[in-house]
Amino acid sequence: MRMREVLDGAQARARFAAWKARTISRVMVQTGMLSNLRWPGARRLVTELLRGKTGPSTLFKVHRENTPYSMAVVDPRSMYRRMAAGEGAGEGAGEGAGEPAKDRIYSFRELDETMDRLALALHRRGIGPGRGVLVMLKNRAEFLMIQPAVGRIGSAAVSVSWRSTVPELCYLAEHSGAGALFFDAELASLIEEAAPRLKGIPRENIVAVGGDAPGFHTFEEVVARAGAGRVPDLSEGGSVVMYTSGTTGKPKGAVRTFSKDAMAATLAFIGETPSQVGDVHLVVLPLYHATAFAFASMNFVVGGSVVVLPEFRPELFLEAIERYRVASTAVVPTMLYRVLELGEERIRRYDLSSLKWVIVGGAPLSAQLAREAMQVLGDKLYQFYGATETGVVTVASPEDMRAAPGTIGHAVPGVEIRLIDEAGKDCGAGEVGELFARSPLLISGYHRDAKATEDATLQGFFSVGDLARRDAAGRYFIEGRKRDMIISGGVNVYPAEVEAALHEHPAVAEAAVVGVPDQEWGERVRAFVVRRAGASGDDASEEAIKAHCRTRLAGPKVPREVVFLDELPRNPTGKVLKRELVRWQEA
Repeated sequence: MRMREVLDGAQARARFAAWKARTISRVMVQTGMLSNLRWPGARRLVTELLRGKTGPSTLFKVHRENTPYSMAVVDPRSMYRRMAAGEGAGEGAGEGAGEPAKDRIYSFRELDETMDRLALALHRRGIGPGRGVLVMLKNRAEFLMIQPAVGRIGSAAVSVSWRSTVPELCYLAEHSGAGALFFDAELASLIEEAAPRLKGIPRENIVAVGGDAPGFHTFEEVVARAGAGRVPDLSEGGSVVMYTSGTTGKPKGAVRTFSKDAMAATLAFIGETPSQVGDVHLVVLPLYHATAFAFASMNFVVGGSVVVLPEFRPELFLEAIERYRVASTAVVPTMLYRVLELGEERIRRYDLSSLKWVIVGGAPLSAQLAREAMQVLGDKLYQFYGATETGVVTVASPEDMRAAPGTIGHAVPGVEIRLIDEAGKDCGAGEVGELFARSPLLISGYHRDAKATEDATLQGFFSVGDLARRDAAGRYFIEGRKRDMIISGGVNVYPAEVEAALHEHPAVAEAAVVGVPDQEWGERVRAFVVRRAGASGDDASEEAIKAHCRTRLAGPKVPREVVFLDELPRNPTGKVLKRELVRWQEA
């Protein structure tokens, strides 16, 4: 028996090695990476691989040798003035405000050199394995330099929302074991208040980014004063820690390390997209969240460049696509809706011909919104499902979304998915179960929280508590969160099904469904609806929406109440805060 297990294990490893080799070669040809590889880059790549270096740090070293003067990162300063003034784009925007500032462009050579100098400076300040670095920035080009630099010395880059309060920041600093902090200069007053309470972080290790902050070193000073010296290459021990939003208790720190198989897994996803060497990717989601950083990093993999927009505004977003000839961008559904609200005529003023694909995730994308977006943008819309803990799990192409509205697509090659029912058994096609995923991109666990790690793990598979079903064609559909499932009169009601029905009503722009206590039924369904602009009258009334749902849903699933809101409560990454809706009380 033992010999059989050994043989089976060896065969599985051999199959995976063969898959990995096929994936890497196929995607390198498909994206143009192979034909773009020059001798200096190839030599560096082979050298790093022979040293066992396969993490993100290697990526920038190879590009530095291969295409040293290619554009890597763009800090779009020419757009800052209008953002600061709260202006939109379009004709005449910003006129009379003086000559716009020039964009700051970093080549791959300059980017890699900055990372080296920053890593050396941090090493000399006592940062290394076991000492994390907090990164509390708004969207800035420097964000894309700090994380890889921290990884080079075997430390952990800990992303922190710039909206965090002093107590939240102090908790994350203590829990993560941080020894340094990079903060946005606009947050100087908050950091000044927090600094005495950050016991593990000496003041000289608290660094302002994007401007001066009295009493603190600046990013430019730290880099300039690093001087010459060798950086100890501990990149195989580097990691990224992202704290997930806690619904109860304190947030959990998801620890992502970079295994030798992570690059193949990343390329497997890239192979499902139209990505090409030299593409420009536009960042508009907050970089402290996994989605924004992940897709920017994927564009770096293929030797593309990244434009970092400080914040999202619909028309400035469109202008950035036109100005920088953007090929890809990652958004959440709310952003997509706000762009479509501009109207097709207004959108068509911008040249979006460079755009190849828009990846949507972070929150459910309704079938109706997907259809409307593809009508305006063309078949360039892709949807992914994933989480901080799992990486990207599924991807839906435009063809998938047209064939099966509401789908999150099929498993990314190399990702295994199990749907587990309440009895602990694997689900068949059409059955709803908790979604567990396994791939080389899984986190290693939650920082200093073995219990939470164990609770989320099943035989090497990881779950964040989402419920899903699979159709006969192997496409997956999210039915909601396990904790959000509603049991009304003994019937399981999956919020996603009700929300999908609501989104089909012509007056509904956005909808969210929760369960609220009910003496007779245990729970009853309550729908929160944001009407489309201009929708009013009997056709957009509570009774009209209920009648619409009755034609599509069984009795227990039809909302007993419809509450109209101006907007749904969301976190900065676009997820609806259903816990706030559960607690909602009419004013």
